[in-house]
Amino acid sequence: MNVIPNWMRHYQKSWLSGDVVAGVIVTVMLIPQSLAYALLAGLPPEVGLYASILPIIAYAFLGSSMTLAVGPVAVASLMTASALQPLAATGSADYVALAMLLSLLSGGMLLVFGALRLGFLAHFLSHPVISGFISGSAILIAVGQLKHLLGVQAGGASVFNTLIQLVQGIPHTNGVTLGLGAGSVLFLVMARRYLAPLLVRAGVSTQLADIASKLAPMLAVIVSTVLVALWRWDETAGVSIVGVVPQGLPTLGLPDLSASAIGQLWLPALLISLVGFVESVSVAQSLALKRQQRISPNRELLGLGAANVASALSGGFPVTGGFARSVVNFAAGANTPLAGVISAVLMGAVIAAMTGLFHYLPHAVLAATIVVAVVSLIDVRTLREAWRYDKADALSLLATAAGVIVFGVEVGILTGVALSLGTLVWRSSHPHIAVVGRIPGTEHFRNVARHPVAVEPGLIAVRVDESLYFANADVLQDTVESLVAAQPEARAVLLVCSAVNQIDATALGVLTNLEHSLSQRGLVLLLAEVKGPVLDRLQSTVFGQRMQGRVFLSTHDAFVFAHRETTKRPPMVDGLPTSAL
Repeated sequence: MNVIPNWMRHYQKSWLSGDVVAGVIVTVMLIPQSLAYALLAGLPPEVGLYASILPIIAYAFLGSSMTLAVGPVAVASLMTASALQPLAATGSADYVALAMLLSLLSGGMLLVFGALRLGFLAHFLSHPVISGFISGSAILIAVGQLKHLLGVQAGGASVFNTLIQLVQGIPHTNGVTLGLGAGSVLFLVMARRYLAPLLVRAGVSTQLADIASKLAPMLAVIVSTVLVALWRWDETAGVSIVGVVPQGLPTLGLPDLSASAIGQLWLPALLISLVGFVESVSVAQSLALKRQQRISPNRELLGLGAANVASALSGGFPVTGGFARSVVNFAAGANTPLAGVISAVLMGAVIAAMTGLFHYLPHAVLAATIVVAVVSLIDVRTLREAWRYDKADALSLLATAAGVIVFGVEVGILTGVALSLGTLVWRSSHPHIAVVGRIPGTEHFRNVARHPVAVEPGLIAVRVDESLYFANADVLQDTVESLVAAQPEARAVLLVCSAVNQIDATALGVLTNLEHSLSQRGLVLLLAEVKGPVLDRLQSTVFGQRMQGRVFLSTHDAFVFAHRETTKRPPMVDGLPTSAL
């Protein structure tokens, strides 16, 4: 296997300028985000910077996306805090060590999934569940950051306790902190909404204007840091600041691999892996399609796994592909993962020599960048569309969001997954079964309740619109029995199996019993449009052998056979021909 990635072996000089520009721009964006998301995860600020160097390089060698920007993100940071806060004091050395272990476990799982080619896991979580989880997490994150905007102490076991403490703390609000935080929120919202159009009207290209609007958080960080440093608001007004950020590159090493810690963190690591993978693949896929490129889910597993292992070894915490940074990376002209490598090198330079610049950075401004970033993740549009189209999906979305808000991220996402799987099982256990007839003058057959069709006297023809398995086989039998009871003149029952992709052992037993029961009452069971793989498995069974000569390629052929057979024999009553009564 060639260890040099394909993009590197075929690199073109014409790509370099775009990669360099994108790398510089993403670095400017990544600095405040790294600090903010470390704060969100309950970690020292330098840990966010550490998680923005080696993980990016590791992904560049194994990932498949040309423009995905890997690093700390809001949802993974929240999940990290949720997993670690019950286990250690926030920000302590033990807490940092557990964060590293969480990243190592997550990375190891992703690498194993990639080696086993489990890329289909990207489809394991439905879109409504992901939307509900991210929306609930966004609300949870925003509420958790309000204490930094107000400059008060608040932190409860639940979002409601936090809100109560925030209300109780309002009289103690720090005015300068609130001014910095609220001002930053207002500036960031206005920049996001109006800066790009203003720059376009001023003659700036649309692409550059859009990038500039996304770099507004860096401007807020610079201005607020200068203001606090000049007027020493940390001392005169009690503004909470980042303080000393250790200078120097991270040291490499393994976290403590105690069995008890692994036992406590394996489930959070699994959930972080799944959510991060699904989120990254969706972002990478959407960007790749714009350039007619392709991504490999299995390679994404390997790339993200390597990134998280690298983060753990360098003192970081779980990382994944970020939506906003990836969009900026794409728009800035990134052609290959070299843009990410350049960003990582620049971040290394920042950590090695410039961390002193962050000393007076107020926590309120970092909180403002988080709040503005996550509020845009609240997905009301998907909820509206799901409610109009499929209320079961909409309820799954709402239940997932509510679970996250009330019980926490782990319970919330497990609730969403359980509801999605439950909905899937419920739907498949209640299959649509239609009585069909022939559209006059054709060989097409449609639902008698929806179309003007002709039915064959003595024939009950039903189409099963679902694979048959243990949860729905009895429903089919009950439906057929009720139709037979309602039509005593019936001489044959036809099952149209065009939508049946599988018949499990339970369903096979039900079909065997149904065929035997119908036969005893003088009715013949017919099958039509059975798919090849299904028919192959049936042929070696007792049921398949009994059905010899009664399995038809088309519904038309079955109708012709039924017409011929039912006109040969007199109708039956209680298993006896009427001529014998």
